[in-house]
Amino acid sequence: MADCIRVPLLLLLMCILSSVHPIRGENANPAKSLKAENLQNPAGGPGPVAVNPGAAERNPGAGASLPRRRSAGWKLAEEAVCREDLTRLCPKHSWNNNLAVLECLQDKKEETEIAAECNHLLWNYKLNLTTDPKFESVAVEVCKGTISEDIHSQGEVIACLEKGLVREAEEQPGAHPIKDDCKKSIMRVAELSSDDFHLDRYLYFACREDRERFCENTLAGEGRVYKCLFNHKFEDAMSERCREALTTRQKLIAQDYKVSYSLAKACKSDLRKYRCSADSNMPRAREARLSYLLLCLESAVHRGRVVSGECQGEMMDYRRMLMEDFSLSPEIVLHCRSEIEGHCSGLHRKGRTLHCLMRVGRGDMGAIDPNCQRALQTLIQEADPGADYRIDRALNEACESVIQTACKHIRNGDPMILSCLMEHLYTEKMVEDCEHRLLELQYFIARDWKLDPILYKKCQGDAARLCHTHGWNETSEMMPPGAIFSCLYRHAYRSVEQGRRLSRDCKVEVQRILHQRALDVKLDPELQRRCMTDLGKWCSEKTEAGQELECLQDHLEDLVSDCREVVGNLTELESEDIQIEALLMRACEPVIQTHCHEVADNQIDTGDLMDCLVLNKHQKEMNEKCAVGVTHFQLIQIKDFRFSYKFKTACKEDVLKLCPNIKKKVDVVICLSTTVRNDTLQDAKEQRVSVKCRKQLRVEEVEMSEDIRLEPELYDSCKQDIKGLCQNVAFGNAQVIECLKENKRQLTQRCHQRIFKLQEVEMVDPELDYQLMRVCKHMIRRFCTESEGKNVLQCLKQNKNSELMDPKCKQMITKRQITQNTDYRLNPVLRKACKADIPKFCQPILNKATPDSELEGQVISCLKLKYADQRLSPDCEDQIRVILQESALDYRLDPQLQIHCTQEISRLCPEEAAAQEQTGQVEECLKVNLLKIKQEGCKKEVLNMLKESKADIFVDPVLHTACALDIKHQCAAIPPGKGRQMSCLMEALQDKRVRLQPECKKRLQDRIDMWSYAAKVAPAEGFSDLAMQVMTSPSKNYILTVIGAGVGLLFVMGLLCGRFTKRVTQELKDR
Repeated sequence: MADCIRVPLLLLLMCILSSVHPIRGENANPAKSLKAENLQNPAGGPGPVAVNPGAAERNPGAGASLPRRRSAGWKLAEEAVCREDLTRLCPKHSWNNNLAVLECLQDKKEETEIAAECNHLLWNYKLNLTTDPKFESVAVEVCKGTISEDIHSQGEVIACLEKGLVREAEEQPGAHPIKDDCKKSIMRVAELSSDDFHLDRYLYFACREDRERFCENTLAGEGRVYKCLFNHKFEDAMSERCREALTTRQKLIAQDYKVSYSLAKACKSDLRKYRCSADSNMPRAREARLSYLLLCLESAVHRGRVVSGECQGEMMDYRRMLMEDFSLSPEIVLHCRSEIEGHCSGLHRKGRTLHCLMRVGRGDMGAIDPNCQRALQTLIQEADPGADYRIDRALNEACESVIQTACKHIRNGDPMILSCLMEHLYTEKMVEDCEHRLLELQYFIARDWKLDPILYKKCQGDAARLCHTHGWNETSEMMPPGAIFSCLYRHAYRSVEQGRRLSRDCKVEVQRILHQRALDVKLDPELQRRCMTDLGKWCSEKTEAGQELECLQDHLEDLVSDCREVVGNLTELESEDIQIEALLMRACEPVIQTHCHEVADNQIDTGDLMDCLVLNKHQKEMNEKCAVGVTHFQLIQIKDFRFSYKFKTACKEDVLKLCPNIKKKVDVVICLSTTVRNDTLQDAKEQRVSVKCRKQLRVEEVEMSEDIRLEPELYDSCKQDIKGLCQNVAFGNAQVIECLKENKRQLTQRCHQRIFKLQEVEMVDPELDYQLMRVCKHMIRRFCTESEGKNVLQCLKQNKNSELMDPKCKQMITKRQITQNTDYRLNPVLRKACKADIPKFCQPILNKATPDSELEGQVISCLKLKYADQRLSPDCEDQIRVILQESALDYRLDPQLQIHCTQEISRLCPEEAAAQEQTGQVEECLKVNLLKIKQEGCKKEVLNMLKESKADIFVDPVLHTACALDIKHQCAAIPPGKGRQMSCLMEALQDKRVRLQPECKKRLQDRIDMWSYAAKVAPAEGFSDLAMQVMTSPSKNYILTVIGAGVGLLFVMGLLCGRFTKRVTQELKDR
């Protein structure tokens, strides 16, 4: 740190030396010299008495002293005008050293009054100090070809020596070495001229006009004119010669703070109080440097110690000075030379060069030398702009408009201004220039936690306790500044059980910093350091705010181990507190305010806010940016179960016990879900997965069903199908999955298998059917509040035809019914009810099917035919009856009919098929047009429908509607099923005493004709079919009478004709 300040100190020394006016020759006239200098000494100057032409005459002591000063043995202590003050104020051992006496009296006059004559003598002595031959001898070597032959021109010797001192400190090419004794003397002269700018002859003559222009009303003395000129150094009207002289003096101040009279005076007591005093025997030692003073006193301020307001004001001025002019820091001049020449030339004024170097340091303009980077970091610590943004003039000017609009509620100069600016980064209120300057500064503040004064104030106790930190300006190799914040945030999110947590105030500040750092990956030192290679490899084109971190998360599996670890830790942290994602929070503000404000207001976020955003991802307040951000976070979570805070917390022990060595969240969910399902099916006494984990597992399963990308295996299997069949369908809301379901017959084999397995799971557990639950959410609340989750679809099917049923929900229920009827495996209730009947009656179909193929409704068609034969078990019969009733109303629920009759329906029944509400019109149309059907497969399906309708009138909705009154009057006592009510109506039709409704009579007669035709074109396939045809035939009584007469005739003939065989005797039987 001291190295960063060496150049400014040297520059200040050079300025001070140039202020000393050399006096020529041993024969110079003292009176004349005094008269010349008197013209430059302002009346009313501080301390010294004004000099005038008669001064020597009125004050013989003073006048006589001047000639003796040039003699080799002359001593200030021998002067009568100062003897009393010297005896009273200065130790006797210093009397033989004129500079020691001068320094003693100069220091003491701030505390006590010194005689006016003595003051006058001291002022003249300082003015003529550089007549010492040793200055001239050094100048001859150091300043060859630089100064004129008249080596005693106004201040030129001292100015040249000062510049030589600066060149040596900056290690400039051609710099001439100066001996330490000479350096010490030059610096002491500069210090002695620090109170009155008239004493710096070179600067005085260089800045006379500028002083009149900028500082006309500023009184000389106590360094006031210096400070005024420093403040105007970069004004356009400032002359270049004056600016150069001021810069040299500032460099000297940087090397030794005592060269600034005002700073040394204001901070004298504080320096002593906090043990920051310089060693007087080592004027260029570390303790004398401006950097050490600033760091020492800033450390006291940050520790809550009291530093006088006057001293803090002076420190503020010099911190601003360091930020304005990079050349005041010799380390930056030395180590950043190539960066300045290559990227930052011509930007010297108002801190622009320094910010340019910061931009290079960020990596925005190529690589930077490590030494230059360290020099910049050191300078930022010395200037400490984090404590007051006004110290950074470039930032102050760039962000003034933003501060006035976005941060006007914060007191001017408050450290929270920088935090406020960060909160408005990438918002409409931010301007581009401010954004650049802010990120450039924050890049370096982020690399040392101490440079954020609010964080340091709230967390210094926690840092000392948990991270073993030292004082504000002390560093440790074991725990460098950049590692402290990492230590703090690791403790910020510890649970009570884990112990060693941060205090509440410190945690709030850590969260604030995390929120701000999430805006730019370069604000996270550890992340940038470990991921530099991966950022270049995978994310070079991601230049928008927040995109780099998202890119790293997307390529998590591809990252090198160090980078993957830090990205994983940060993502895990985000899962607990998603508010760290500041850009996402801004994008989602409308949704948060409307739906999640209660969760967002909680001080401690444990994943609730993200859960709320996921739950409301499809609300009208959700904008595209927020939806994309939320989905991205969901996609990242599937890479590792640790990235889902609630799931990790609820299931960590279960994962370690049941699913060890599994990392991906999807695989963990599948593992745990399979365990739960197996325990349930096997009726295990105790579930192996804990209750809290099962509850969270359900949440994760439902969330994964919302977007196909959240199920990587399914997504990878169906990528090509999505591209070909669902290209214009948006992800989310399970829309892509629904699209694939609707185009199931066109899917590739691999995708088809995955979709079928997904449907199988959804039918067993309808709560995982995202589209069904979303579309029918309100209907489920209305009709199925008391139903278990697994029975939701069954409940909806039962209430499908209610007048209160929402049309969209009804349409969705129909879709699911169509899906269930394509394969008995997709209907868990039917599968359970018919588990014995299916292998008994439909085994040939099962034998032909492959494990991965769907049965396209063949098994259900087989069971329908057996239902007509009345051969099914009671439970299976009940389920098939329901399917028959449903498919009789809507032909789409009969997959085999759809497969074989699609063309015939389009040709014969287009109007009926186009009807919005299906009430059996298409089936009736096909029955009526049976003779016109050309395709044998379709004709067979229609004949099967006719056969099924004989078994139960409910299977024929058109006939049932037409005959509803007649059934009520004629067949009320007859239970439905097994063709009983149909037989009752047939008997009523033949009974001339019974008068049926005309429509019922007509429909019954049509059915008889259809059955007669069906019997001709589709003869019985076996005895059972023949018996069924006889029992359901309109001529049943006639047929049965004929059959009975035949059997009776055979019996009579047997009685009359006797035995056909020979009788066997008893004897033969007894043998």
